[in-house]
Amino acid sequence: MAGEIAVSAAGEGAAAPLKVAVLGGGPGGLYAAALLKRLDPAREVTLWERNAPDDTFGFGVVLSDETLGGIEDADPVVHRALQEEFVRWDDIDIVHRGRTLTSTGHGFAALGRRRLLAVLHARCRSLGVRLLFRTEAPPAAELARSHDLVIAADGVHSTTRTAHADVFRPQLTTHRCRYIWLSADFALDAFRFETAETGHGIAQLHGYPYARPAPDGTDAGASTVIVEMREEVWRAAGLDRCDERASAAWCARLFADALDNRPLRSNKSAWTAFRTVVNERWSHGRIVLLGDAAHTAHFSIGSGTKLAVEDALALAACLQEHPAIPEALAAYEAERRPVVASTQRAARASLAWFEDLATYAAQPPHQFAFNLLTRSRRVTHDNLRLRDEEFVASVAKEAGVPAGTPPMFTPLRLGGLTLRNRVVVSPMDMYSAVDDDGTPGDFHLVHLGARALGGAGLVMTEMVCVSREGRITPGCTGLYAPEHETAWRRVTDFVHTSAPGTAIGVQLGHSGRKGSTRLMWDGIDQPLPDGNWPVVAPSALPYRAGVNQVPHALTDAELTAVREQFVRSAQSAARAGFDLLELHCAHGYLLSGFLSPLTNQRTDAYGGSLTARLRFPLEVFDAVRAVWPAGRPMTVRISATDWAEGGTTAEDAVAIARAFAGHGADAIDVSTGQVVAEERPDYGRSYQTPFADRIRNTLGVPVITVGAISSWDDVNSLVLAGRADLCALARPHLYDPHWTLHAAAEQGYSGPGAPWPPPYRAGSRTPPTGRTDAPKPRLTLR
Repeated sequence: MAGEIAVSAAGEGAAAPLKVAVLGGGPGGLYAAALLKRLDPAREVTLWERNAPDDTFGFGVVLSDETLGGIEDADPVVHRALQEEFVRWDDIDIVHRGRTLTSTGHGFAALGRRRLLAVLHARCRSLGVRLLFRTEAPPAAELARSHDLVIAADGVHSTTRTAHADVFRPQLTTHRCRYIWLSADFALDAFRFETAETGHGIAQLHGYPYARPAPDGTDAGASTVIVEMREEVWRAAGLDRCDERASAAWCARLFADALDNRPLRSNKSAWTAFRTVVNERWSHGRIVLLGDAAHTAHFSIGSGTKLAVEDALALAACLQEHPAIPEALAAYEAERRPVVASTQRAARASLAWFEDLATYAAQPPHQFAFNLLTRSRRVTHDNLRLRDEEFVASVAKEAGVPAGTPPMFTPLRLGGLTLRNRVVVSPMDMYSAVDDDGTPGDFHLVHLGARALGGAGLVMTEMVCVSREGRITPGCTGLYAPEHETAWRRVTDFVHTSAPGTAIGVQLGHSGRKGSTRLMWDGIDQPLPDGNWPVVAPSALPYRAGVNQVPHALTDAELTAVREQFVRSAQSAARAGFDLLELHCAHGYLLSGFLSPLTNQRTDAYGGSLTARLRFPLEVFDAVRAVWPAGRPMTVRISATDWAEGGTTAEDAVAIARAFAGHGADAIDVSTGQVVAEERPDYGRSYQTPFADRIRNTLGVPVITVGAISSWDDVNSLVLAGRADLCALARPHLYDPHWTLHAAAEQGYSGPGAPWPPPYRAGSRTPPTGRTDAPKPRLTLR
């Protein structure tokens, strides 16, 4: 098939595409056609659209100021026409359980989709683009034989993508809510989010104005209204049996107050489940995907039309900058893919928030509103404070945050331990034990001591192993010999004496099947070149077949012995002076191996159902809790997903957290993955936080979130929104041991949540950076 479309009329080395076919008459396809024709009037550009010119689905579209700036630069004619049509507003109203809260300073612009298409139709015609409406386009492969470029802007249900799925390799994910696009014949005053109880669960309204009222009062304007709810709520309400008209009437009754008892209008509106589209490739020969055919982003961040228009801009620019089409299409994808991936991450976070809306319903009003506004992680505590300082102050006041105190510097009590702030130095394996015998040395004293002096509320050790054979590498520390306890006591004494108010916690674990490997910098997860020791696991499954050892499956008697190793290490940790103990049940190590169905294939009482897989980790927890001092808290780190098919799910993670909390865990430290080598993590900023968020707001237990949290703004946002109680940061503390103190200085905070050690107080202000900070002389006369 690839050979059929690789050759074009103009030849492989054509200087510029002269004959362009565009499939799909949405905003992205139309704008691409207009730009390509404008940049080179000699091009022959033809656009196919199966519907009539004035047919459209949906009502209003939202474009950002950034996108409008790009349009202005690329085509001032289109920009001027759109400027005349836009409705602009700054406010967002959040209506929840009878309470309306308003946040300002957001800056939106919207117009009717039909009007947007009319502007683009007119521009295309004026430039000489051939528009074929009510016409099915020939297949893209057929067009590629007679055109230099085929732009497939044929939407979320792209037939082009389907026809060449073996090349584009799309991944389509259908989500858990149903939604319907409707319109109200009046202009809302602001962007409006509203929740309503259906009797079967929560529904939400997303609404915004897209047409202004007429000055003479003859037209009240118009607003887009999207109603959304979980699939099970939708079915229980009987909406799966309602036609278009009945659905609109049902939604109008549910949100009668928001609509002032006005009806809702439909336009070929149907309940649908949102699908996220991701493609491994965006081009195939001379065929290229654009807009929803290439990618989708949930409507709750208003990015569908925005992304399509930006695709068109980038594609047109790359075709100008690269004379050969293959290079131009490669440049287009390289430029757009990171932008789209970032938007899709934000959209998935927003989508998931609305899917789990019921878990937030009981939050206090201001926290609920703040949580909603920051759900995508693109709006944060700091930039929302710049937009609407009064609103953020009201959220903080409701949460009991003292005036002038960033949320990250509020205290938290776990068991009998009060942490002075919400920052945790995350456990990080250092692989630097003395003489390969598990003893922490000067390195650990300096490493952990420096970070304790750096202001974090809690500093965690690396995973400290409960036995020699339970080490990951020869460089891992332990708590299984008297000299280990003595060495760790040296560290805790320093922290308690030189950094009073900082707590230090120990993480106890056993490597399981991931043991007997090289130091990380010599080859992570690679077996030792010599001197390997036998490894154990729930089942005889190697971490990587043909690379790592096949572990010995533990017998009942051996399980008892391992449990006792944890007990002895916990007793030693208590004597060594640790303030908190964390049981490591994550990342594919021994206890984690029991929890995941991918690594636990036992057929006895310790395998099978999740309840059975939890049995041994809970036995260890109970045994450790029994000997750990009652006033000192215990936490458990879990992998909330394996990032692999058939592994631990987010729902399993809630059940695992519930079990440990029920046995007395004071908090759940929520990480993900590292359980199986074939994992495919969905990396991104704060990418693991949604799992912690779900556990916290479903179970009401304190959580520690970890993973790609790098800024104090993230910490403030997560804490104030109620998504996490503590934020564990690893790499930022490697970069800057005094990360927390510097975060306080940068925010102008000098309170009890971040006291500088007396010897360091002279450095508690940001130093000048050089001559650029010097005062400037007057050099002009007014």
